[in-house]
Amino acid sequence: RENSLAVFGKTRWRDTQVRVTGAAARTLQVLFDAFWRNQLLPYPELPVLDGVLITNHSRRGRNHLHRLYGRKFAEARHYIHLTTPYFVPDRRTRRELMRAARRGVEVKLLVPHRIDERLARVVQWAAHALYSNLLAAGVQIHEYMPRMLHAKTLVVDGDWCTVGTANVDYRSFFLNYELTLVSTARTLVDRLEQDFQADLAQSVRIQSRRWADRHPWFRFLETIGWAVRRWL
Repeated sequence: RENSLAVFGKTRWRDTQVRVTGAAARTLQVLFDAFWRNQLLPYPELPVLDGVLITNHSRRGRNHLHRLYGRKFAEARHYIHLTTPYFVPDRRTRRELMRAARRGVEVKLLVPHRIDERLARVVQWAAHALYSNLLAAGVQIHEYMPRMLHAKTLVVDGDWCTVGTANVDYRSFFLNYELTLVSTARTLVDRLEQDFQADLAQSVRIQSRRWADRHPWFRFLETIGWAVRRWL
């Protein structure tokens, strides 16, 4: 009963997961075995149907997802729809998101309003320290209200998507072991976009004017979060 309440009750988290079969599942087995044995793979990308699996447990993988995101943000022409529970991007990622918004790309960021972990609260403070500049550049920031949002997805221009374990933060890009599926499969792209729109309907958009009027105490907490962002 306790497990049932955790999955279906008010405290459940909103997450996104995918099931893979066939050759893609065998590729995942290779990745798991390599990680379990602490064996670095020669390349960060392993092909699967209509996409690739990206691992940073490789000789060239630690920076790979970071560069890929930066390139896709720079190439976007219509929209960038990003969902992440922990948003503390490095300077290059912030710059590319802001540049995209300034050139007319619809950049929507979906993050949680509710945080269920104490350490995650500090991460949220660090993210808040970035909001003013992002909002000024035209990035739309939406907070998901019903429960903790733990999904990590990205849809760009309706023809490219990612789903996996990586947040948009320093640890996911440069430190943690992460696994991300990158795909151009129409079915998956459309489903992730539908989920994004459904979550957006249950979210509140942060307005620049109201954000600028937030209490000085929150600004102080943001300073603390930003100072320790790389250790979170």
